[in-house]
Amino acid sequence: MTSQLFAICFNATRPAGLARFWSGVLGWEVAGGPDDDVAILPPPDTAGFRIRFLPSREPKIGQNRAHFDLTSASPENQRQTVARALELGGEHIDVGQLPEEGHVVLADPDGNEFCVIEAGNTFLADTGVIGALACDGTQEVGYFWSKALQWPLVWDQDQETAIQSPNGGTKITWGGPPVAPKTGTNRLHFELALPAAADWEAEVDRLISLGATRTDTGEGDDGRALMLDPDGNEFSVRRPR
Repeated sequence: MTSQLFAICFNATRPAGLARFWSGVLGWEVAGGPDDDVAILPPPDTAGFRIRFLPSREPKIGQNRAHFDLTSASPENQRQTVARALELGGEHIDVGQLPEEGHVVLADPDGNEFCVIEAGNTFLADTGVIGALACDGTQEVGYFWSKALQWPLVWDQDQETAIQSPNGGTKITWGGPPVAPKTGTNRLHFELALPAAADWEAEVDRLISLGATRTDTGEGDDGRALMLDPDGNEFSVRRPR
């Protein structure tokens, strides 16, 4: 059976504090994790994934390869989201955006970039509060994740790709070339999970056949397979529970 996107994971210097920030910005519930991590959960009546915050001492190096694009229902809603993020410890940052662009670029308290998109963005219509996880990546990696998750391509033009769950919700996008060189371990990564009684080894082999690489020699923490996608981005596959 095919893996499901269980969580987007942040490596965080202060997991609990970062969880409180994102819980406040998104309005999602905070839940404890199995170790020292903490998670926030999407509303139960929406298509989505949890966000996990994992303890890490590795410093942030350069701009992340992935960031959230948050949606706005109106100009006032955009202003409210920005104000709430700033009150919770976020800050304005400059990543080269132009003054005439309508989105607002911010960083969370751990320095992770995110955007609050202006109202009326048709590409992100009906996606939810997290409109997209926008990634720096190749067309090849977009194709890989479409096959890995069995999510259809909803955009494939000029080497830019995007996928979305058949149930709707957040889109995952890749901007195509030029792709900046990877420096260190990504601070954001995917965690995949399988339904109960699924064949975990067979799924790991399927992902390898699609272009992934396994990086651990046995099992990672908590029985996870630690892997890289075709662009060298880390991800993990949980054993069924």
